[in-house]
Amino acid sequence: MRQSITILFLTISITLFGQNTNTKKGFMAKGYDVVSYFDKKVKKGTKDFVVEVDDVKYQFSSKENLNLFKDNPKKYIPQYGGYCAYAIGAKGEKVAINPETFEVRDGKLYLFYNSWGVNTLKLWKKEGALGLKEKADKNWKKIIKN
Repeated sequence: MRQSITILFLTISITLFGQNTNTKKGFMAKGYDVVSYFDKKVKKGTKDFVVEVDDVKYQFSSKENLNLFKDNPKKYIPQYGGYCAYAIGAKGEKVAINPETFEVRDGKLYLFYNSWGVNTLKLWKKEGALGLKEKADKNWKKIIKN
């Protein structure tokens, strides 16, 4: 019940804004370095290394990571606009994330909500990541059409 109320509250607040990218203070992944996830060493980005792609800003922890991103942004951009992968799959809803809760699966970055005792990465794995990913892919196509 607590989990449902938390996700409902977050969904309502995000839906009011209607964005298809989850940006906090203008940055994807709350300013964390999206390249660093692929090394499983999550790092905050700095204002020294910033790039903008499709009106979304990204911060990086190093010039090397910035250059890796510039060479192939699609490889590093989080799935589902940076919203919680579990919520997109399970309910078709955009929910905020905890940038330190993530999974790299098949070369793609997935971010998850993790607060108030609810860790959606654990739910993602417990309920079947493959099935939820398939649902999330379908749900995301519907979301971005609206």
